[in-house]
Amino acid sequence: MKRADINEFYSRLSAQNPEPKGELNWINPYTLLVAVVLSAQATDVGVNKATGPLFKKITTPAQMVALGEGRLKNFIKTIGLFNTKAKNVIKLSQILLDEHDGAVPTTREALEKLPGVGRKTANVVLNIAFGVPTIAVDTHIFRVSNRTGLAPGKTVLDVEKKLDKATPTRWKQHAHHWLILHGRYVCKARKPQCGTCAVNDLCAFKGKAIPI
Repeated sequence: MKRADINEFYSRLSAQNPEPKGELNWINPYTLLVAVVLSAQATDVGVNKATGPLFKKITTPAQMVALGEGRLKNFIKTIGLFNTKAKNVIKLSQILLDEHDGAVPTTREALEKLPGVGRKTANVVLNIAFGVPTIAVDTHIFRVSNRTGLAPGKTVLDVEKKLDKATPTRWKQHAHHWLILHGRYVCKARKPQCGTCAVNDLCAFKGKAIPI
């Protein structure tokens, strides 16, 4: 996609949704970190159902460690891979207490050292909690980037690097959310809603439907 078209692409998504938000519920950087760790291979809706009651009681690493792995499992047992996730959340909470005075670190390197935290999770936390213009590539963003020609790549990291380079600075803060929401609700995997897509004419998808 040409640079002028990329700018127009984001401009239209911005016009539709000037202040996009992530769909995970959170209270502070710590609860956001926990929610994102729990969201791996799970839906935001499913995670929110579990964390609603959890976050009414637990909002700090100290409270989580005191809760313990067994009781945490009772809160999150409806989420896939909850046994492993419970272990990771307790471990990362203890590390935050031991090494970061209970605070969530503000660098990708430090975040990625925490159990259950990969590059995507770190990027989400940096973007949403701390306002860093990172782009966390999930399945939706990977699909949209390749399908539209915005930033095609064979791996998640390829796409992230290309998006980071191709996305104009003015759009970077919210790019991650615009692309996720576009992939989730418009540029769907099986049945893309090309007829109502705001960026249809900019898209390189050969199988797209042309709006009437």
